[in-house]
Amino acid sequence: MLIGRDILCFANDWAGDPLSKKQVMLRLAQRNRILWVNSLHNRKPRFATKDARRVMQKLREFVKGTKRVHANIWHITPLYLPFLKYGWIRRLNGFLLRSQLRHAMRRLKFGEIVTWTFSPTSADVVGTLGEELVIYHCVDEYSSFSDAAFQEVEVAEQLLLKKADLVLASSTPLLEKKRPFNTCTYLALHGVDYQHFHKAVEASTHVAGELQGLPRPILGFHGLLADWVDLRLIVEIARKRSDWSIVLVGRADTELSMFQNVSNVILVGHRSYSQLPTYLKGFDVALLPFVQNELTRNANPLKLREYLAAGLPVVATPLPEVIRFDGAVSLAATADEYIRKIEEILALGLAGPSSERSNGVIHESWDVKVAEMEELVCAALSSKQKHSGKPRG
Repeated sequence: MLIGRDILCFANDWAGDPLSKKQVMLRLAQRNRILWVNSLHNRKPRFATKDARRVMQKLREFVKGTKRVHANIWHITPLYLPFLKYGWIRRLNGFLLRSQLRHAMRRLKFGEIVTWTFSPTSADVVGTLGEELVIYHCVDEYSSFSDAAFQEVEVAEQLLLKKADLVLASSTPLLEKKRPFNTCTYLALHGVDYQHFHKAVEASTHVAGELQGLPRPILGFHGLLADWVDLRLIVEIARKRSDWSIVLVGRADTELSMFQNVSNVILVGHRSYSQLPTYLKGFDVALLPFVQNELTRNANPLKLREYLAAGLPVVATPLPEVIRFDGAVSLAATADEYIRKIEEILALGLAGPSSERSNGVIHESWDVKVAEMEELVCAALSSKQKHSGKPRG
């Protein structure tokens, strides 16, 4: 167990939905203190209204300084310029970031510091703050996002891989790609907030009102509707089976005009994390329709374990980390294959949440996965102290 450490965490924005980064830190915060650094962007800056609003929000958060957001967790929104391709801006960012973080850590009286970064763009700063250990937790192939500053992110990640004392990779493809650059790279698979999603099989959980009265079967998806989700495949399924309902729960970060004349696709929009079990309880079959590209082939979709913890049958694109669950998940690559697999599930009477399916992933909980990560971190700390000859004080 990792106990009594001060952890500097570079991640996404704390205010977002609880992704893997937040799930890990919430559990580490039970015995350690966390300073969470809000997003240092990997993407190309764009001069758009949406980005302008985001900049203004960031400035408002920056002015607020360090803020406590959870027991043993504080967050800071640093002043940071997103123009990564200019060397002088990177040097300025490094100076600004180091100054802000040192000030915040002095205020919090941080001592034995471990940097746990999920962000390649933290590379210029990590290892310069007196850390005992630097961990790079790689959960995506960041340079493969469609809006990524590809070359700059790739260069930053190479530097981070060299600096890290320990690299955790969330999928086997990521492990295979990162290990040649750092031999201390280990597989650290995602977990699931099991107790939360298990609520979908509990009798006390009610089905979300928007799902009541919809024609059955209800096929469902929850998560960000982005360009890695195969929305055209969903349209094709909907048109070929117009008597089925397809419910998409989540905010959109891509064009949705293809759904305009498809009446059996219901776009619910974003719903809070706490509400998700009420939607999952109403699904007959969960869908995981991802496009197959460099980004998704390296991904480990969080929602797969969430669907299974909710007890749902799942039809999914055969990505490497999805194939790991072959037998518990039906694999399909085309609309016709999806339809055939869904019809098989319906014919066998396997639709809807099942306690047996949910119980099958109880060992995949975040509590179990974070404990495994802690073992790797403690071993890395012990090894580094042994080689430096400097025992923990």
